[in-house]
Amino acid sequence: MSISILSAADVRRALSVRDLTDPSAGPHAMQQLIDAALEALRRAWGCEVQVHRQSPIVSVADNYDHLHYPPEGAARDARYTRYVCDTALLRTQTSAMIPGRLRQLREASPEDVLLACPGLVYRRDCIDRLHTGEPHQMDLWRVRRGEPLGVADLQEMIETVVRAVLPGRELRVEPARHPYTTDGLQIDVREGSQWVEIGECGLALPALLVECGLEQGSTTGLAMGLGLDRILMLRKGVDDIRLLRSADPRIASQLLDLEPYRPVSSMPAVRRDVSLVLQEDDTPEELGDAVRAALGDRAELVESVEVLSETPYRALPASAVARMGVSPGQKNVLLRVVLRSLERTLTHEECNTLRDDIYAALHRGSAWEWAARAAGERPVSAQGRIEK
Repeated sequence: MSISILSAADVRRALSVRDLTDPSAGPHAMQQLIDAALEALRRAWGCEVQVHRQSPIVSVADNYDHLHYPPEGAARDARYTRYVCDTALLRTQTSAMIPGRLRQLREASPEDVLLACPGLVYRRDCIDRLHTGEPHQMDLWRVRRGEPLGVADLQEMIETVVRAVLPGRELRVEPARHPYTTDGLQIDVREGSQWVEIGECGLALPALLVECGLEQGSTTGLAMGLGLDRILMLRKGVDDIRLLRSADPRIASQLLDLEPYRPVSSMPAVRRDVSLVLQEDDTPEELGDAVRAALGDRAELVESVEVLSETPYRALPASAVARMGVSPGQKNVLLRVVLRSLERTLTHEECNTLRDDIYAALHRGSAWEWAARAAGERPVSAQGRIEK
């Protein structure tokens, strides 16, 4: 398994991102979604509700091992995970908070409790209107002693939560596998003619409960994980995930409640098609993460990065190999970069500079083609470049 360690600057940047679920950072509509879900479950079950938060830096054991992810599973690879050191990472899921909470239940185990763990998670992800490298999730785990919780209880949980956060939406469930549940399901809701995934759930894996010190046979659980950004976008009718964090007062003022979003005047999009050289095994998720790292705060100006085509070295004409400096084991990728500020019109010079900075971060050939820099100039820094 490949592991690369984040720089201290990358860790600081990730930890500086505001957690929209946390009231201590200021009010946000996402907190109202959370309150609605918890209150609906409290009324339905009459159980104690415990909300838990913790540092986003968690142990590899809690993020993967204790949740029964296989040792060589693809999810652990540095292509998808931001490692802080050999034994810790920026959590990839709010489920990473659950093993610790279950272990605490050993000492004072209530008869029936709902554990709620909201917060940011950290992914290496593509860049488009629906994805970000720091999305929000919430894990909801009901743990009960005595009468076993089963599939009927899970179905009640699904219906209760969806009615609370997306009232009136048609829902469906489909089988899904998770290492820490049995009878796993994916939760989708209808959006027009399409189905959109908003979460996953299942019965808590009995072995996980036992390993955390809960009494075998007498304690059972329900496990649910929700994608809060997607749910809030559906609830308010928002079509660009960047809007959830906008500082524009016309937008930010609308993110304080769950009323339908009223679009403000849209800034024009600028497209830059970029032909560059990558390693053959580079993925769109890695590209997105490298772009974010290279641009820093300016990454919010990138609406999407889309792979239009890929051509391996062996299929390229000699002229293209020479022009871009392609080597065996590499490929030519045509990217479409869409730039759009949510608040102002970008200048031609800004767009060319952003294009060149993205190109410098990603291009792995030995020849360079710039929009704003001098012809043939080599990149000054490879800070955002994909590491293998």
